[in-house]
This record gives sequence, structure tokens and C-alpha cells, in this order.
Amino acid sequence: MITTHPQYLPFLSLLLVLLFPQLFQTSNADVGTAAQYAPPYLPTDCYGSDSSQFPSSNLFAAAGDGIWDNGASCGRQYLVRCISAAQTGTCVPDKTIQIRIVEYAASVASQPSAAGTTMVLSQTAFAAIADSSATSVNIEFQQ
Repeated sequence: MITTHPQYLPFLSLLLVLLFPQLFQTSNADVGTAAQYAPPYLPTDCYGSDSSQFPSSNLFAAAGDGIWDNGASCGRQYLVRCISAAQTGTCVPDKTIQIRIVEYAASVASQPSAAGTTMVLSQTAFAAIADSSATSVNIEFQQ
């Protein structure tokens, strides 16, 4: 028979309240895929031939159909990290970058390394989070 000591009930209740949320971590990020594309990067569907649209870091991307939102994604910034790929060791561990959407993936001037991805990253952005020889990677991203 188990006996309960009432003096411990407040302590056990507090412990349960503090530890229970740790069992279910939440995330505000989405999961998708990313490919890469090479220059020329101009003109773009978002800003035409204006070269000032590109961040000085060259961390930018073209939006795939899932996030394009009829052009409303132009200028949006996302935090992006590689979470996995077909080949182990492709992702740069613990690396998150901030990219800016400047183009629609279906309109890029050069052929993306893979079709139908959530984002098509500039070569610089892709190489920052993954081995540049990969054709595509799985990403976690959030605005």
C-alpha cells in the first residue's frame, strides 16, 4: 500500500508543473527543402535589375511555390538551417543563416540544382549551411 504524505503535495505539484512542459518542446519553424542556383541573379521578379536588393552578405534566396504567396514574400527574411540531407555529413552543424527573398524560384535565370524545393538559395547561402556539392538539403526555416 502506498501512503501519501500531504506535506509533500505542494512540492510534487510544483515539480510536475515545471517539468511537464520540457517533455513537449514546441517550435515556430517550418520544415522544407532547399536547392541552390548560380549567377546571373538579375533581373528578379521582386526588384527587377536593382542590384541593391541583394544583402551585402549575399545570403538571399528565391521562394518556391509554397512560400511565394503571389509575390508577397519579396523582401521577407528567414532564418534557415540545414537539418539533413541524402548523404550524412552534408549539413554544417549548428549553423543558422538569415536570408532575404529576392526572387520566385520558377523564374530564376539559371537552373536550380533541384526542382520543386521550398527555397532556392544563392550559392553563398547554400555553402554557408551545407556542402556545396549537394543538390538539395532538408531545412528548417522561420520568418
